Amino acid sequence: MPVVTITLMKGYDVETRERLAQRLTNAVLSTIAAPRDGTTVMIYEVDPEVGYRRGGIPRTPGAPLPSPAELVTDFLAAMEARDLERARSFLDKNFEMTFPGGATFSKLEELVEWAKPRYKSVRKVYDRFDEAITEQGAVVYCFGTLEGEWLDGSSFAGIRFIDRFSVAEGKLQDQRVWNDMGEMGA
Repeated sequence: MPVVTITLMKGYDVETRERLAQRLTNAVLSTIAAPRDGTTVMIYEVDPEVGYRRGGIPRTPGAPLPSPAELVTDFLAAMEARDLERARSFLDKNFEMTFPGGATFSKLEELVEWAKPRYKSVRKVYDRFDEAITEQGAVVYCFGTLEGEWLDGSSFAGIRFIDRFSVAEGKLQDQRVWNDMGEMGA
């Protein structure tokens, strides 16, 4: 049974340590045929003031990064509220988004203008979020349905969507959107 040990400087919160332990477990299980309940992860901590030196100098631990799925959720909530200033705070300077039909935008205002002749309002109902950790950061997929109001005032619901986000260094790098809105008569 695999045993993974890691040593961290003290100071990381419980959520960060739990996320790290879960990801290490998942890395083992995606690499070798081991039972989940037989895979052990142990996290040891050292005091950065007295228990750790690199080059003879005490170091400060790196800040924990936000959960990629939480970052995506917060961005989408800001977009739904049309709080573009807050939404922009989640984006890398080179952020780009692509919507059905190949519509590509680099500014949130461009997306809002593009959507105006399509519907009055839209809201996402989430089924799930999947995270895949990569060398560059993470890829987050969110799945669910769209509901809202067409331009004529009639409502819609149950329109499937998938969003794919690339996340690196705590910022959204890109967004790719697939949905059935065109099939529903937008």
